Amino acid sequence: MTVTLWTLATLASHWRRNPVQIVALLVGLALATALWSGVQAINTEACASYAKATALLGGPDVKVFRPNTGKSMPQTVFVELRRAGHLVSPMIEGTIVVDGRRLRILGIEPISLPVAATPEGLQATGEAEGVPAFLRPPWEALAAPETLIRLVGNETLPPRRADSSLPENTLVMDIGIAQQVLGMEWQIGRLLMEPGMGLHVDVLHRFGLAPVAAAEHDVSAGLTNSFHLNLTAFGFLSFLVGLLIVRACVGLALEQRLASFRTLRTCGVSARRLTIAVLIEVVLLALLAGLAGLVLGYVIAAALLPDVAGSLRGLYGASVSGTLRFAPEWVFPGMAMSVGGAVLAAGSALWRVYRLPPLAAARPDAWRDAQAKQVRRSLIAAAACALAGALFYVYGDSLEAGFVIIGCLLLSAALALPALIGAMLTVLGRAARSAMSEWMIADMRQQLPGLSLALVALLLALAANIGVGTMVGGFRETFLDWLDRQLAAEVYVRGADEAQARAIDAWAARQPEVRNVLPGRMTDTVFAGQPIEVRSVVDAPTYLEGWPLLAVAPGAWDAIFAGEGAMISEQLAYRLGLGLGDTVDVGPGPLTIFGIYADYGNPKGQIMLSLARLEQDFPEARRMGTGFRLAPEDVGPLLTRLTATFDVAPDSVIDQAALKTLSRQTFERTFAVTAALNLLTMLVASVALFTALLSLFDRRVAQMAPIWALGISRRRLAALELGKTLIMAALTAIVAVPVGLILAWLLVAVVNVKAFGWRRPLIPYPEHWFTLGLLSIAVAAAAALLPSWRLSRIGPAHLLKVFANAR
Repeated sequence: MTVTLWTLATLASHWRRNPVQIVALLVGLALATALWSGVQAINTEACASYAKATALLGGPDVKVFRPNTGKSMPQTVFVELRRAGHLVSPMIEGTIVVDGRRLRILGIEPISLPVAATPEGLQATGEAEGVPAFLRPPWEALAAPETLIRLVGNETLPPRRADSSLPENTLVMDIGIAQQVLGMEWQIGRLLMEPGMGLHVDVLHRFGLAPVAAAEHDVSAGLTNSFHLNLTAFGFLSFLVGLLIVRACVGLALEQRLASFRTLRTCGVSARRLTIAVLIEVVLLALLAGLAGLVLGYVIAAALLPDVAGSLRGLYGASVSGTLRFAPEWVFPGMAMSVGGAVLAAGSALWRVYRLPPLAAARPDAWRDAQAKQVRRSLIAAAACALAGALFYVYGDSLEAGFVIIGCLLLSAALALPALIGAMLTVLGRAARSAMSEWMIADMRQQLPGLSLALVALLLALAANIGVGTMVGGFRETFLDWLDRQLAAEVYVRGADEAQARAIDAWAARQPEVRNVLPGRMTDTVFAGQPIEVRSVVDAPTYLEGWPLLAVAPGAWDAIFAGEGAMISEQLAYRLGLGLGDTVDVGPGPLTIFGIYADYGNPKGQIMLSLARLEQDFPEARRMGTGFRLAPEDVGPLLTRLTATFDVAPDSVIDQAALKTLSRQTFERTFAVTAALNLLTMLVASVALFTALLSLFDRRVAQMAPIWALGISRRRLAALELGKTLIMAALTAIVAVPVGLILAWLLVAVVNVKAFGWRRPLIPYPEHWFTLGLLSIAVAAAAALLPSWRLSRIGPAHLLKVFANAR
């Protein structure tokens, strides 16, 4: 044990003499751990929120029924069904704003509530305490402990009791009190039944009810899982970039300590003990960096979680807490990734220490002897990775296979990068016309092995930025164009009930400024095991001129309006393998598919019929609202007359501009997370480049001394060093462009299709590539600034030592 401790002390002396190296190693591993653990913290918090939200209503096994029209139904429906012997339980749901925060109000009737949907706060206390307190004044409500803290001092809501099984920002109370809080007296929103029970179709038609398909839960779960899988992929990419820093630092420290290792071996330290000491050193450093990374990851996750929560809530209706907590589910795996990744990155160095002969000479540049052979091996490995990716593309048919293809692409590019840059330097060398330029090219070729890992990190960061930036930019243009087509009407109005909706439609048709009235209906059903929406369309120029069709048969619109066919969304076409001319059977008779249209962001497939055909086949279909086409300047006066004529709720009248603004905000918030992760990956890459340049400084002094002796000033040498680094970064950016474009294509054509069921066009952005190229040069300049400055300030005596030591 004493020998091991003295060995560790000897190894630690290297870091005391080279503090920059240990700082770079710790920073690199801490950043890598931070990005990985931050993403896992977000995913863990989101999954915990999903579990709580699902358990709140008993999960997909509890039968749920909703009204065909509107968001609520009279309470008398529940009364009549119970009197008829149907064991239904009422529920009402809505949101209010308390102290600037949205609060979900859930009203239940605990006596008839299915057991699987009963909150733990009522199950645990039982009849003796919990239920009576829930049903008697002062009408106690249940909330998560975090929510209770935020509501301290609020006297407008009922008294609260903690229930850790509930999601945040949710308040569960008796349905009668919830009706008062939401301003929905004598109204209910849903009916629940125990698993295994149900209502006959005649009962559903009589009371205007529709079952909520259990498959809807699976679709939403699949989409949110895809979202989190994307985040995990970004976090893992950043972690790999950070491990490149660890490998470079540990490898350099090994080369610089070969003399120390030789001395320790000759003093009697065995190869096994020396390897164990180096392993302990790596683990201790990894633990220190991992702890710092966890704290930094918590900060990153806390900053990004509100955007993630908003995205999941806006896109998929998933309720996610906007606050973060330290949880073993991501803390311990984060530490394990830090330690395991560091040991893995240092694996080759540990093996070399174990195999080190006792009298091995300390030759810092000995590893370059096999450079040519290593390049050939890397090219062979790159080709093998590319072939594996091609095989997965041909035979793989899952989202996971898509990410494997992306991994093969990035690994292949990383392995081939040194050879590609070497080839480009050879071409530049042939174009050199002066001795100094020839020396610069030759020196860059010699410097390439030491910088290869840092350049790979920069390549991965640039490729990820180009790929994701191209994907998001193309999606933005496509989404905004689709949004303009979908939200063509200038005003959307939803009546309180069917009678008011019909009255509003008739009134609007008489207004001179209204060009078209576009009523809409929708219902939910299941087709081929898939939950789908069936919506209506009317004969109007809005649909004929602007609907986002991807494929259409001749005479499609005439067939649709005549009730002879249907159009389907891209998601449904992809999932079920449907095309033009195929049939769908969702009503009394089969319908021929005449068109396929884009429907971005919708988790479910969709079928579009004429309004008359939908009312005929689905009399229970609910009102979606009505769109009015009119000139933008007439919107204000029309809304004024509308609200004066009809008693409509403020949130039942929406103008197009406000709806588009909300949709754009949701879109930008969705991709704010990936943009932040891209920038953080670039930060890790810059640290990797800085580490490599700073670590190689001593070695570079020996190579610069002969040039200085020939009369080149130290300042000019520093400028040349800076220029060489910028050239290497520019060459890396050139390689990153095609890699990033292939990555973008894979994200659009493979990952997005497998995850969401629709595909968007791939739109290139050369200006984005140019900006990223400049950014890579700026990153390289920042990384090379300190080593170049040190070279310009180095004393002549230090340079002369190179010749004194026969170097």
